[in-house]
Amino acid sequence: MTITANTQLPNLSPQNLDSVTSNNDGVLPTSGAELVYTQDGAGRYLTFYWQHSELLVLNPEKILEDLNPDENFVPVDKVTYLERLQRILTSLVPERVQCWFSYCQELFELELAITPIMPRLGHAATTVLVMGRLLQAKVNAKEVNGATKTPTQLELAMRSQQHQKLVNQITSNIRRTLDIDIIWQQTVDSLGKALKLERCIICPYQPSSSKVRVIAEYHQPGQSSMIGSDIDISSEPAFAQTLATLEPIIMEVTGHGQFQQQKILVVATCYQDQANGLIAWNLRDECYQLTAIELELAKEIADQLGTAIAHATLYKELEAARQKAEEASRLKTEFLANVSHEIRTPLNGIINLVQLILDGTVTDPEEQNEFLTDAHKSSIHLLNVLNDILDIAKIEAGKMEIVCSPVSLDELFSDVENFMRPQAEMKKLSFRMQQPAISDEIIVQGNYQRLLQVMLNLVGNAIKFTHEGGVTISADLVLKKGKAKLPSQGFPGIVKVRVADTGIGVSLDKQDKLFQLFSQVDGSRTRHYGGTGLGLTISQKLVEAMGGEVHFYSLGEGLGSTVTFTIPLYQQPVVFSSSEVVQQPYL
Repeated sequence: MTITANTQLPNLSPQNLDSVTSNNDGVLPTSGAELVYTQDGAGRYLTFYWQHSELLVLNPEKILEDLNPDENFVPVDKVTYLERLQRILTSLVPERVQCWFSYCQELFELELAITPIMPRLGHAATTVLVMGRLLQAKVNAKEVNGATKTPTQLELAMRSQQHQKLVNQITSNIRRTLDIDIIWQQTVDSLGKALKLERCIICPYQPSSSKVRVIAEYHQPGQSSMIGSDIDISSEPAFAQTLATLEPIIMEVTGHGQFQQQKILVVATCYQDQANGLIAWNLRDECYQLTAIELELAKEIADQLGTAIAHATLYKELEAARQKAEEASRLKTEFLANVSHEIRTPLNGIINLVQLILDGTVTDPEEQNEFLTDAHKSSIHLLNVLNDILDIAKIEAGKMEIVCSPVSLDELFSDVENFMRPQAEMKKLSFRMQQPAISDEIIVQGNYQRLLQVMLNLVGNAIKFTHEGGVTISADLVLKKGKAKLPSQGFPGIVKVRVADTGIGVSLDKQDKLFQLFSQVDGSRTRHYGGTGLGLTISQKLVEAMGGEVHFYSLGEGLGSTVTFTIPLYQQPVVFSSSEVVQQPYL
């Protein structure tokens, strides 16, 4: 006989039966126990008393007479039970056991304490005293052909009390933690174990999504897991109806592979009348119809869970924001330390050089001119540092205003070469600049000073971090296929500028820090090479403000790096052959 635990029947424990009074007739001393009987080694009842015999429709006299073994109060697994009796009688050691008994198409789960009655010295034990209590009862669905039984008033009361106990247990568990993953898993485990479910799942819900994903699950051994499965709400009427009404829904489902041909209960978890998740469990082996009170209890569990989910989510967001703020504070502190060094060093140099001249320590005109030249270089460096700080302050405040106009690419490249080639030659680096090989002038749309600032930043970094090899600056003309204009800007194409070097490069795991404000790949590297570390971030913001994009590429440390940026093409130049430009769709 196959026994399936009732998925909705509550525990029938003696402390829940306040309305039932003992009717002990004195035949058998019960010591306050709910169930007491004695048996011989063959399992025949010698005495029998059950406090709830009348309510549970048991006849103790018939049980003792044992006239019809098929209808008697017997263990479902009789062989194992009798083996246990023999073991206890032989060893004279009491045992505690939990097992199922059947009686007239009813099933009862009992918790029993089986104790041998000690015989006279030299004699073998032949009798056991059994004391126990009822855990739960159900109809054997196979024996009554699946017919639904109307629960008695006692059964309804005990089911309600068990479910309320379950609500309290789940509420207590989820209040102990703000870890949302633990809350989800504890809830399905509590429901699954208490109600002996075949499967119970929880899915977080976002109003913007048409699907939900199973994030936590309880299921019986031997069943496949649904963790990570996506469920289309539109294909599951029970899910859709629950989300629409925010009321528990019981429905036959056939749409999902794990819930095919089953009756399921679906409840929406809510916070402030907004659904934030779904709980679903199957009722395929249900013997009793769920009452309105039980559905309300299910909704209460969902409401408690919905509130816990909302609080845990808020805590997670606040914790992430706190960590982000702490990281930002740390980065700003490190940035200020580096910037203070960058400001203090040239300022001290200027002060000392000028002081030496004013004090008359340096009297040689040539030496004075050299000191003034160094002071001027230091002042220019200091001005660049202050400009970087002012630029980033404007960017953070959203007050960076850029007026764009037509700019000659040839003029821009010529000024960059005049500024940067001497620096490259001082380090004995090769310095090459390449423009598209077309006869017409290339005009871009941007701000000349800001474009020059971007290129000087990028080329300056390339020279600074390159010790051998060289730096190459090139530009490619990219036209859209069909010569159509960009729909958002009305420009016929873009110019892609590339600054490549053979320098120290950047490891792959640190490249994401390059464009983070106040974040530096390596603070010690910044202190070694100088600078504020803001150049790339400022360049990115300036290029984006002019309608372009900045990207960084490096295969790793010691393998050089390449920075590219794009700028809109103001007008399409006259092109004499297709090989002179690249024609491709914009990505």
